[in-house]
Amino acid sequence: MVAAILFSVIAMSAIVGVRYLLASGGFALATRIRQPGLYRGLERQMGREIGWSHLSAVLYGIPAGIVAWGWQARGWTKIYTDIDRFGLWYVPVAIFLYLFLHDTWFYWTHRWMHQPRLFRIAHAVHHASRPPTAWAAMSFHPWEALSGAFVIPVLVFFIPVHVGALGVVLTIMTVMGVSNHMGWEMFPRAMVHGPIGKWIITASHHQRHHDIYRCNYGLYFRFWDRLCGTDKGLGDFSKAGAKVKA
Repeated sequence: MVAAILFSVIAMSAIVGVRYLLASGGFALATRIRQPGLYRGLERQMGREIGWSHLSAVLYGIPAGIVAWGWQARGWTKIYTDIDRFGLWYVPVAIFLYLFLHDTWFYWTHRWMHQPRLFRIAHAVHHASRPPTAWAAMSFHPWEALSGAFVIPVLVFFIPVHVGALGVVLTIMTVMGVSNHMGWEMFPRAMVHGPIGKWIITASHHQRHHDIYRCNYGLYFRFWDRLCGTDKGLGDFSKAGAKVKA
């Protein structure tokens, strides 16, 4: 049993690491094509981001590997494969529940980590990326990585989710995590500044957090920021990095 769990943990750590390399590498390549020179002079910073991110991948792989083993070998979780078990209507509901609960956890722990002592101990590693790049999404101190690594693995014990829906959640988590850090806005202005943009986080919203720190703490949605008065609007980008509108 121990060997099987260890194998699952190693496999999941490798999967998370490869997913990071593919996603961040893909968006870094897109940046090179769409915004040539944006990351010029940031080579050493990007090296640090990649190093911290690989450590985070291992830490994310530990609970994910245990859960994957428990699902396959013991049936511990509420992950299911038969779409008829809850019906097709439940799939988007589960996706939203997972994203909202993950966003809730992220908002409050992220805001907590901006307390001076915790910031110095852990969160400063992430904010050392100035400006952040496409490689920075998982650039966390181990304590911060652990705080986020258990969210989805815990939820699968309580909220039923189709394995395909779980894949959608993980894909959204990866794409938004990377794209929100890459230093430029890939979505059209009409969407970012329109009704959808008032509730969905994109790079313009998260970049403002990296510029002035004590605002815009959310991951997917602006709900908690707006409710708690920490939403400070959108940043403005330039070739020299992110510039915040007054």
